[in-house]
Amino acid sequence: MKLERRKFLKYVGATSIYIGVSSCASTGFFRRKYDEGVCREAWGKLANKGEAFAYVNPDKKLPNVFIYGDSISIGYTPTVRTELEGKANVFRFHKNGQSSNKFIPFMEKMKTTMFQPYLKGGWDFDWDVIHFNVGLHDLKYVKNGKLDLENGKQVNTIEKYKENLHGICEYLMKEYPKAKLIFATTTAVPDEGANGRVAGDSVKYNKAALEVLADYPSIAINDLYSFTKPNAKDWFIKPRNVHYNDLGKKEQGKEVAKIIAENL
Repeated sequence: MKLERRKFLKYVGATSIYIGVSSCASTGFFRRKYDEGVCREAWGKLANKGEAFAYVNPDKKLPNVFIYGDSISIGYTPTVRTELEGKANVFRFHKNGQSSNKFIPFMEKMKTTMFQPYLKGGWDFDWDVIHFNVGLHDLKYVKNGKLDLENGKQVNTIEKYKENLHGICEYLMKEYPKAKLIFATTTAVPDEGANGRVAGDSVKYNKAALEVLADYPSIAINDLYSFTKPNAKDWFIKPRNVHYNDLGKKEQGKEVAKIIAENL
């Protein structure tokens, strides 16, 4: 009887260890510790050059904010970081986010390059806030990779844009269920138009975006279009160009930072 009892206790002990190990593995207990050197190297190979794409070494005491967008967001990212210094770690996507059909594959590329378990010693945190925008690259007309309003084809029609945006919202809510999501409306095409873009199309695409987002009430809206449009004369970098000067970038960054802070 004693021998049988010993065998039983040995079996129970081994089983408990196996269950414990399996449980720890499934919860990420054995994930490799974050390695700054490994992450900096991976980011250096992945990211574009420039101030907005500088590597961010996260302070574990602070929430993690992620910015996804096109060149407009590249312009305001440095100001957002300055405004939220000591309040949040502010990351941005590693390059121009481009059109809505690129969003999910681009995000997957960053995830599998920078995060554990794909990168040993990689990022091991969750996003607390994701501020995102797509639209300005959807409404443009392109031929052979170049802006061409007369001969080009629009990158994504409004209906395709809406379909893609639905997919983006579903993707973000599934992949990052703990994150507060904020969608920024698309800034204006100048009233006189711009290379490859038609004046007024931002309004149409923003209307379509809001129709989509009505199905996702948990996603906050940052109406960057309405904030920026009244200042277009002073903030646009030059006529027939959708980009902004230093003043415009700074003011947009302050507004984005304010919206993010309200949602932290």
